[in-house]
Amino acid sequence: MKLYYSPGACSLSPHIALREAGLPFELVLASTKTKKLQDGTDFYSINSKGSVPVLELDDGQRLTEGPAIVQYIADLAPAAKLAPANGTWERYRLQEWLNYITSELHKGFSPLFNPATVEETKAQVRAALQARLSWVNEQLEGRQYLLGEQFSVADAYLFVVSNWGQYVGVSLDGLSHLLALRERVASRPAVQAALKAEGLLK
Repeated sequence: MKLYYSPGACSLSPHIALREAGLPFELVLASTKTKKLQDGTDFYSINSKGSVPVLELDDGQRLTEGPAIVQYIADLAPAAKLAPANGTWERYRLQEWLNYITSELHKGFSPLFNPATVEETKAQVRAALQARLSWVNEQLEGRQYLLGEQFSVADAYLFVVSNWGQYVGVSLDGLSHLLALRERVASRPAVQAALKAEGLLK
């Protein structure tokens, strides 16, 4: 398998999942700015949406969109327990979290990375994100991870997205449960390996 990624982008989430699952894969760097691969290949020829992540299977099929990719990875390696079994109530809880992270947090950050966004709008966006992150923090009270005691692909995704706050002025100060989860996730060997591979950890 190949994972097309950009360092620190949302593609870090499936990157972590692949390492947690212990699956063999190749990393392929895709520039989100130039839309080129390192060999000059037009990234739009890989994904017409022009965005990472893309998971390319050995038979050439490609899967896009992080929440779909991480569930696929989890189902390839059920022994790693990265997602509850399909059809269970717990699996729908996982999907509930993945949907919230992708729609309310991930996309919520997008305007802050856009140089064309005016400061007044950025202030409103930051306030909305702070409120959503505070809500997530409340849900984590008494839990080790989003689903309870078991680490899942949703925790990896939350770790990646919440990490962006430091670059765009969204503070996690005072969100003790979220900060504790981030520490737990950051300490996992697979997460450390993914961060090092992307040049995010020296």
